[in-house]
Amino acid sequence: MSGRARLALTAAAATLMASCALLPLVSPKTWLFQAAFLVAVQTGVGAAARRVPLARPLTVAAQALAGLLMLTLVFARDHAILGVIPGPDAFRHFADLLRQGSEDVSRYAIPAPLSDGIRLMVVGGVLVVGLVVDTLAVTFRSAAPAGLPLLALYSVAAGLSDGPADWLWFLVAAAGYLMLLLAEGRDRLSQWGRVFGGVSRAPGGPENGAVAPVRTGRRIGFAVLGVALFVPLAMPSIQGGLLDGTGAGVGVGNGNGGTISAVNPLVSLRDSLNVDEDRQVLSVRTTSDDVSDLYLRIVSLDDFDGTTWKPAQRHITGVPDTFPTPAGLSGDVKRTTVRTSIAAADWYAQDWLPMPYPPSGVKVAGTWRYEPVGMTLVGDHGQNTRGETYQVTSLDVQPTAEQLAAAPEPPPALKKEYTEVPSSLPSVVARTAREVTAGSSSHYEEAVKLQDYFAVTGGFQYDTQVAVGQGEGAIANFLKQKRGFCVHFSFAMAAMARTLGIPARVAVGFAPGTPQSDGTVSVGLKDAHAWPELYFEGVGWTRFEPTPTRGTTPSYTVSDTPGSSVPNEALPSQGTSAAPSASASQSAGCTPQLRKQGVCASPSAAGTVRQSDGGTPWWQPALWALAGFAVLVAPLSPMLYRRRVRARRLGAHDRTPAGVAAHTLAVWQELTDTAWDFGVPPDDSQTPRGTADRIVRLGRLDPVAAESVHRVADAVEQVLYAPRPRLTAGLADDVRRVSAAFDGTVGGSARLRALLAPRSSVRVLWAASSWWARLRERAAAARPALRKPSGQQS
Repeated sequence: MSGRARLALTAAAATLMASCALLPLVSPKTWLFQAAFLVAVQTGVGAAARRVPLARPLTVAAQALAGLLMLTLVFARDHAILGVIPGPDAFRHFADLLRQGSEDVSRYAIPAPLSDGIRLMVVGGVLVVGLVVDTLAVTFRSAAPAGLPLLALYSVAAGLSDGPADWLWFLVAAAGYLMLLLAEGRDRLSQWGRVFGGVSRAPGGPENGAVAPVRTGRRIGFAVLGVALFVPLAMPSIQGGLLDGTGAGVGVGNGNGGTISAVNPLVSLRDSLNVDEDRQVLSVRTTSDDVSDLYLRIVSLDDFDGTTWKPAQRHITGVPDTFPTPAGLSGDVKRTTVRTSIAAADWYAQDWLPMPYPPSGVKVAGTWRYEPVGMTLVGDHGQNTRGETYQVTSLDVQPTAEQLAAAPEPPPALKKEYTEVPSSLPSVVARTAREVTAGSSSHYEEAVKLQDYFAVTGGFQYDTQVAVGQGEGAIANFLKQKRGFCVHFSFAMAAMARTLGIPARVAVGFAPGTPQSDGTVSVGLKDAHAWPELYFEGVGWTRFEPTPTRGTTPSYTVSDTPGSSVPNEALPSQGTSAAPSASASQSAGCTPQLRKQGVCASPSAAGTVRQSDGGTPWWQPALWALAGFAVLVAPLSPMLYRRRVRARRLGAHDRTPAGVAAHTLAVWQELTDTAWDFGVPPDDSQTPRGTADRIVRLGRLDPVAAESVHRVADAVEQVLYAPRPRLTAGLADDVRRVSAAFDGTVGGSARLRALLAPRSSVRVLWAASSWWARLRERAAAARPALRKPSGQQS
């Protein structure tokens, strides 16, 4: 191997060694292998170009072109010409990925997930640095300045990371740079040339060849020192992600007191709801019998200025061994003690400690402080939740509707603080509140009517793509548009409650997560939530849930006696066919995930389709006609099967709980099969919410169709996890809307295949195989066992 080739390999190795400093920033770390391969290809192209030889600018251009082609092949293959030549679509895709990557960097804490955007930024950045290092050290034979891009790469990682092993990555990067210098020196010596050269300082004076390199070394040393000192200061850092706090110590003095002021967490909450990958934030294990009501509260927003809600500046103290009784809670209200163990992900750096409300005690390591008004814990001097495991003792307060309705007036000071609304609040907010709650006999009845207005009767739709909203008219605009997510619903209900004289604030945290097979509850980014808390004397701060399709409706706001608004269970859904419905069979229509829940073990009696006993042909010509008809129909049988199954799944159903559950699961099965027919294969390992996200993403569905997919997924989660699932109307129409959207997004050949040869029709073969296997098992069990003669030993 020539000296130039060894130098090129050393330059590539030095680049990869410096890029190791980025490893703590992203997880998983498999991107390094991809970057190593691309750097190797780029280095090989440079070595081949220099061997030809090409001019230096052409060599650099060839390497840059090779790097671009490789990035196109890896990241934009579907948007490129022949899968490798970048065109306008490929460059637009690169721009979208870079924009997504920049958003992910600001959204996630370290280590960030390896999304496509972040992967392009990391791998592409390493490739660019590798090109610059190779150009300086090998093409232009100047290894010393090549340390600057290596240092820049390390400085980016050092500016973003705050881990204890940063010094180790500096040593690795420095070792790579020294290897590069030694390789260049060896290459120069191998050519029997002078390593150093220079002129004497004075005519006739002694030659001093070290003057020039020493001067050059000083300049490079000063430049490196400047970059090392000032570049990390200028680099942005990744903060705590979801509901990011101040990022600094909040206590002052000796740590026994002080104040806390917090940033507005609502934009981060919206970003968490819109992530492509629902990462687990917390793993929860609780003694509560009903995990569907396990809200984890982070902070309360009690300062309302007419524009937004935010945490007020509060006094903090040391964490007490036993928390005081929550404000306003009397001894007449039923309560039980719940013990909850929570483990936070090692990337989730949150200043506030998520806990069930109201907490009565907490065991947590680190320096935390207690805020008595909100009954929250906040980290002191940089303390956060990253990797924390802690135990919380809390109260499950169970008031009755009668107790809430009979609540007396709250203390004047509390009422004045928590019913204050600015004069700038649009009058439509108070007017709508009065109209919605007209005829109410108590504040409790007003609160329930407000909750039902947003969640049931008002025609509001859940949409996480709507901006949080700014300005004094944000709530009024939400009441007009009737589209938003939990921030809008909680803000509006709390503001309207205050106009009615009900003390109100907004809580931010996590809605109940997803139960796991090991008894824990997984809480993810998409479980981030905001809800209003209203104060009732004798009960205290009480949760309400105005956001449709999110969380659970509190039991004390739901009447035990069905009202007139509840449909008759004996009647089919309005607008559906009068024909009997049918859920899919256990083997063909119920996924392993749903079957494991035990909710679709057998179809209901109302969902059974009776097959008629067709007559056998009575004469030979009819037999031949039937055979000919079968030959003609056979190619169309998959299409006919899917049409029949679709009609059964989306047909009418009983209004009984069993009928509603069977219908919801059948509709969900039809939705996943429709996506499968259009090229999105099922993944039974995912939750309904994860499956919905995957269908929307891979199917490239428009917002309307995406909303329909999530509505069906939410209904399935209600059936699977809610103690009393709510009836969700219009699910069949949602599936038809999604099917029409798929028709509009795929090409003609894909539409034709979905119609004539739907992939999901393979379920017939699976059902037949399962039936045959069960038949053989029963036959084997019924066969008498062969007994050996007595005395014979095995």
